[in-house]
Amino acid sequence: MRLFETRPGDDGLPGPERALAVLALITGTLMAVVDTTMINLALPTIAADLDASASRAVWITNMFQVVCAAFLLVFAGISELVTRRRIYLFGLATFMVGALGAALSRNLEMLLVFRALQGLGAAATLSIGPSLYRAIFPSRLLGSALGLSALVVAGGYAAGPTLSGVILSFVDWPWLFALNLPLGLCSLWLANRALPRDKPRQGSFDFLGALLSMLMLASFFLAMDAVGHAAPFWQVSAWVVLSIASGAGFIARQRRAPYPLLPLSVFAEKRFTLAVSASGLAFIGQGLTFVALSFFYQEQMGFTPLETAWLFTPWPLAIMLVGPLAGRLADRINPSVLSSTGLGLLIVGLVALALVDETMGVAESLWRTALCGIGFGLFQPPNNREMMSSLPPERSANVSGVMSTVRTVGQSIGVALVGAALALGLAIQVTLWLGAATSFLALLASLSRMSYARRALVERRASSDGE
Repeated sequence: MRLFETRPGDDGLPGPERALAVLALITGTLMAVVDTTMINLALPTIAADLDASASRAVWITNMFQVVCAAFLLVFAGISELVTRRRIYLFGLATFMVGALGAALSRNLEMLLVFRALQGLGAAATLSIGPSLYRAIFPSRLLGSALGLSALVVAGGYAAGPTLSGVILSFVDWPWLFALNLPLGLCSLWLANRALPRDKPRQGSFDFLGALLSMLMLASFFLAMDAVGHAAPFWQVSAWVVLSIASGAGFIARQRRAPYPLLPLSVFAEKRFTLAVSASGLAFIGQGLTFVALSFFYQEQMGFTPLETAWLFTPWPLAIMLVGPLAGRLADRINPSVLSSTGLGLLIVGLVALALVDETMGVAESLWRTALCGIGFGLFQPPNNREMMSSLPPERSANVSGVMSTVRTVGQSIGVALVGAALALGLAIQVTLWLGAATSFLALLASLSRMSYARRALVERRASSDGE
């Protein structure tokens, strides 16, 4: 297989070691993604069993997401000091302990504690996952590797809801968490054996920057969650003010810290900054669409939660088909051309979805959802390649942390926009138009970096020919 061929002059791991290492990343990623999607569908069942209200049960998901979001940049920074391999192993082990505790929980409070622990473990693995792909694979295959990563994530999103429905048909909800244990043990064994052993950097850790980063991201997520649930204005304002204040403090700290958690110099590279902007805006559209369609299918078309989950499957299935091809093409042609084409298809798909009403059949919705998935699958791997390759390898951990944070922030904003629209009494279709608008802004950012990406491709080809 092309991904595991070894050629003279290749960086990264040799072919056979590469296969084991990427298998460790695949199993670890599947564990985190499938867990998230399974639990979302199971919230009503868990709430009924634990005698918890719907508003309190939502925190089973929120606790995981808040902790995960708060620690993404922190773990990316720590990985430079203790190595990415150790952080990944720590993340897997922590996630498994949290899953075991969640499976054994018999009240909501205990479950929330272990969901927070799972979020901590997920932050450790997700924050450095893309940088590990760059360390494992040679530069010539980076796009193909990130396409494989997109396939794995999409596969997890596609399988999670159905798997949850099947499991709950036969056993109780704790088995949803227990399912992580065999997969986690497999990933832990593979990661310990095969992940590359990089050298830790010398120097101190930016503890103040880490604290400000956690405050900034956690309060931002809570603000978006408050907007999404139509919380009182004072509550939303308090979280927003805390997020802005800690964000300003974080930026000031990064400018003068001897070893900043996130060196602001990375944003001087226009390819990186524009790719990050495109990613964040596209994930706003994705997060918004998923929540909006969930309301549309269940409240306006009368489908059950499980039927709704199946109606979503064309999106991740399309990514599974298109993502690996897009990543492979990004190794050969201008990635920004692929990303921009994908965003154009995504916009067309979102506009088509916004025109759907409850009188139309299921098929009318499915092809539109599939078109969105094709567009997103064509956009994401090439855009991720641009982010990873636009900065030197020694900045891989920082890039990886930014990628994960931007994805989380973008999806949170999307969810909040749907909540705000519903609180104002707007139609679901209006939020889909908002998704198309943010995707259009992402397209503008992607088109803006076209010449920079073309120049980088020419330089890469010249370097390859010279070797």
